[in-house]
Amino acid sequence: MRRDGADVGWSLVVPLKPLVRAKSRLSAATGEEFRPRLALAFALDTVAAALACADVRDVAVVTDDPLAGERLAALGARIVPDIPARGLNAALAHGADAVRARRPGAAVAALNADLPALRPAELGRVLHSAAQFPRAFLADAADIGTTLLTAASGVELAPAFGGPSRARHLASGAREITVARVASVRRDVDTGEDLRAALALGVGPHTARQAPRRPDGAAAADEVAGAAGQPPPGLRAYGV
Repeated sequence: MRRDGADVGWSLVVPLKPLVRAKSRLSAATGEEFRPRLALAFALDTVAAALACADVRDVAVVTDDPLAGERLAALGARIVPDIPARGLNAALAHGADAVRARRPGAAVAALNADLPALRPAELGRVLHSAAQFPRAFLADAADIGTTLLTAASGVELAPAFGGPSRARHLASGAREITVARVASVRRDVDTGEDLRAALALGVGPHTARQAPRRPDGAAAADEVAGAAGQPPPGLRAYGV
């Protein structure tokens, strides 16, 4: 289907570093060996929730990590090699170009890969709001960074992620999305404190299976897990 010359439904572009380098700031909280497993779990929950959103037509993951690519492709994502290999924003621009090489009229959105609490309904509310503007973005929970940037059909994505990207996206002319009740779309995870906040919101099953255990394999029941044999309290369903 098409509306006003554009394909209906958003194409999401999700960037993911090689797992050996992903989420480096989590090492202090999780241990260096455990960190790549959490990074993959975050990405799996993010992509699964995005694909479950009625407003999302497809998801392209830009990554060169073979394990992550295999697991994410199994969920239904398209894997796009990071041919530029020049960092986050180059990867996102490349992913948007790859989407529009197949569907020139696509509306595209860049979405962080570290949103383990993401709810499809909340993502849908953000995308509905974004559809009112040529370019729009959603700030992270700290109001410093960006978790999502959108570009309407025929509009360049022009990503400026990294560090204080909220200010850069504002300066670029993108409109800030201020819709309420979308905490799961703003809650990216870079630190142990971020992870605890995501768990409090309720995370997807891949993260829930990983987060309740310390690097030594012992259950961290006092922090994020329930009693032995019980589902972690942070588990949530994708449809919620």
